[in-house]
Amino acid sequence: MSRRRPATLLARLLVLASSALLLTSVPATGTATAGPAQTHAVPLSELSVGSEQVAFGLQRPIALTGLPDGRMLIAEKNGTVRAYHPDTGLAAEPVLDLTARIDTSDNERGLLGITPAPNFARTGMLYVAYTSLPAGALTLARLPLAAPERLQVLLTQEHAEYGNHNGGQVAFGRDGYLYWSTGDGGHANDPFKAGQDLSTLLGKIVRIDVSRACGAKPYCVPATNPFVRTPGARPEIWLYGLRNPWRFSIDPVDNSLWIGDVGQGLVEEINHIRTWQGGSNLGWSCKEGTPVFDQEQCRPGVRYVDPVFEYEHFLTESCSVIGGVVYRGSRTPEARGTYIASDYCAPRVYAVRPQRGGGYETATIGTFPTQPTAIAADAQGELYVLSDYPGWLSRVRFERL
Repeated sequence: MSRRRPATLLARLLVLASSALLLTSVPATGTATAGPAQTHAVPLSELSVGSEQVAFGLQRPIALTGLPDGRMLIAEKNGTVRAYHPDTGLAAEPVLDLTARIDTSDNERGLLGITPAPNFARTGMLYVAYTSLPAGALTLARLPLAAPERLQVLLTQEHAEYGNHNGGQVAFGRDGYLYWSTGDGGHANDPFKAGQDLSTLLGKIVRIDVSRACGAKPYCVPATNPFVRTPGARPEIWLYGLRNPWRFSIDPVDNSLWIGDVGQGLVEEINHIRTWQGGSNLGWSCKEGTPVFDQEQCRPGVRYVDPVFEYEHFLTESCSVIGGVVYRGSRTPEARGTYIASDYCAPRVYAVRPQRGGGYETATIGTFPTQPTAIAADAQGELYVLSDYPGWLSRVRFERL
C-alpha cells in the first residue's frame, strides 16, 4: 500500500464535505439474498457497523483467512502466522514461521496473503503470497501447514527495483481456481507501464489451476483464461490495468471479484468484476478510477471497466483503500449481500451493494479501528478486521438502525 497522512484542519473539512457529496445512499430497488432464508436486505441507510476487539499483541498483522474448524489464521508481515479461535483466543505461539524466506526490507514487503485450499480439512494445504529473498520477487507458493519444509513455489514475478506495490491477495473461487493479485512494480506513475502490458504479471490478477501440473509447471492455465491465445500475453492473466490491488475477495454466492485498487493520489477505487468479465481492462495507468491519468497510456478503441465506487484521496486523510468482503453471514440477515471496505488512514466503513435494477447503492456506515489492513470472513461468514501497528484483531458486527 502507498500511504500518506495529511492532518490539517482544511483536509479534515474537505474529506467530510466530499464524502457527504459522494456517498449519498441510493434507494435499493431489489433484494440481496444468501442461503435458503432469502431475507430482504434493508437500505444501507438503515445499517451501521461496529467492532469489538478480540485479540491484541500481533506484530504488523496484514492478512487474514478463516479455516473450516472455526480458527482464523493471521499473517504477520515478518513471515509468522498466528491462529485465533473465538473459544480459546489467540494462540501463544505461531502455527507457521516463514521468516527465513521472506524479504521484509520495505514497508510494503513481507508475507502478504494466505488462504486455505478448498480441501484443507483433508490436506491441511495452505497457499501463501510473499516477497521473497533476496530481491523481493513476488512469490506464490503452497505448503502443508503441518510440514512447512515441503513448501513449493508455484509462480514468481521479479520486483526488485522498488519495494512498494506488491499486491499479494490470494483466494480460491467457486470455480476451484486460485486467484492472485500483483502490483504494478512500485514507485509512482506506473514506471514500467505494466498496467497495460500483457507480457508481464505486474499490475494484474492471475487465475491458475493448482489441482494439477502441466509440463514443467506445477499448475495449469485454465483453457477459459482470456489471453491463452493472445500472442505475447501471459496466459495466467485474468484481469489487467491494476495499480496495487492490495486486497480483493471473491463472493462465494456468484464467484464475482470485488477489488480494492489503491490509487495514485486522486481517488481510491473499488471494482466489481463478474464471472463473464474475464479479460477486463480496469484502466491503470490510462485512468485512475474514472479520471484519465496518463493519456499516453490510453489506446483508441480499448474498453476500460470503471470502478463501481470511488472516493477522494487528494487533500483528504484517505490514503489506501482496503478492499473487503461481501457479508454472507447469518447473524445480521438484513446486511447479507453488502460489500464493505475501508481505508488505511481514514478507517471509515464503505458499504456497496448491487441493485437488481442496475447500479449500486453506497453509503458510509461506521468506522473501523485504526489502520485496517484486511477484512475477512470466518467459516460462518461472520467478519473480522485487522489493525496494523496496534496489532489488533476485531470482530465486526452489523446493526440495524
